[in-house]
Amino acid sequence: MNDRATFTKMEASTAQDWQKIGAEFMPFARQLPDRLMAHLKVLEGDYGGFPIDRYTHSLQTATNALRDGRDEEYVVCALFHDIGDTLGTFNHFDIAAAILKPFVSDENLWMVQNHGIFQGYYFFHHIGLDRNLRDQFKGHAHYDRTAEFCDLYDNPAFDAKAETLPMSEFEPMVRRVFAQPRNSIYKASTAVAANT
Repeated sequence: MNDRATFTKMEASTAQDWQKIGAEFMPFARQLPDRLMAHLKVLEGDYGGFPIDRYTHSLQTATNALRDGRDEEYVVCALFHDIGDTLGTFNHFDIAAAILKPFVSDENLWMVQNHGIFQGYYFFHHIGLDRNLRDQFKGHAHYDRTAEFCDLYDNPAFDAKAETLPMSEFEPMVRRVFAQPRNSIYKASTAVAANT
């Protein structure tokens, strides 16, 4: 059994308690890529009425981005853009963005955060919504990037006959992108813990 802190209120915690917690944190953090890939696999077999399951859609979106020469971070964003489907039925893009936020650039984060609205251009008019809802962001620095992501990678990734690379193709880049946070209040403490 691991050595654990003993406080019953966080305000009563000590530096020694946080050393114990910190000793557990880094091994747990290093397993994040495994947990994310396992959660993405939960989408396998989940069609939700779509032509292909959500897992295949995620792999196909990433395959499209990779084949088009996008960098690793972008490809990983493409891979995980819909990971929130199981937990955020009405806001899956918020879930994906929350997961990616500590590890990706502002432009890739904005793209993932808003892809749901931008993807709506292709179908919102069929369900009684405004397909031009994305126009509220016209002039935003990342508008074109997000529209392009949906047009080139997300929108066409529903083809059962299209090339779909396996997760093993993306695993090394997932591990690299999630290796160290760059946008987190915990960044400094994780760097210290990693060196101890």
